[in-house]
Amino acid sequence: MDEVSASTAPGAEPRGRERGKGGLRRFLRRMASTKAELEAEELQKTTGDEGATPITDCGARKRHCVAGTLRTVTLRPRGGAPALEAELYDGTDVINLVWLGRRRIAGIDPGRRLRAEGLVSEQDGRKVMFNPRYELRGGV
Repeated sequence: MDEVSASTAPGAEPRGRERGKGGLRRFLRRMASTKAELEAEELQKTTGDEGATPITDCGARKRHCVAGTLRTVTLRPRGGAPALEAELYDGTDVINLVWLGRRRIAGIDPGRRLRAEGLVSEQDGRKVMFNPRYELRGGV
């Protein structure tokens, strides 16, 4: 009959071997991954640490808190009024943040980490948050 130690569940490997395999597997995955994939993975980790909802899980017509990095910031007039539009990426998906009536907001620049909260809607198949509350995070 096989012996099973108290620290090991039946069918599981001893902890020492488990750690070694996971480390090698992680190393090989990191070596085979592209830079973009690694950055996306890191963004997903930090988003979870900030208590934000992953953008892919945000449903339309519901309030959510999202966090990520601003990819682009553009001035696009809407209905004749200025509107500052920023694309926020969290490693899972993208959401457009739109501030109506604004031409510029200090600190809202590409590459900036940001946490935003507001009502998510959908326009032309893209997730949008109008006039969100926001909190600037670590720098560019």
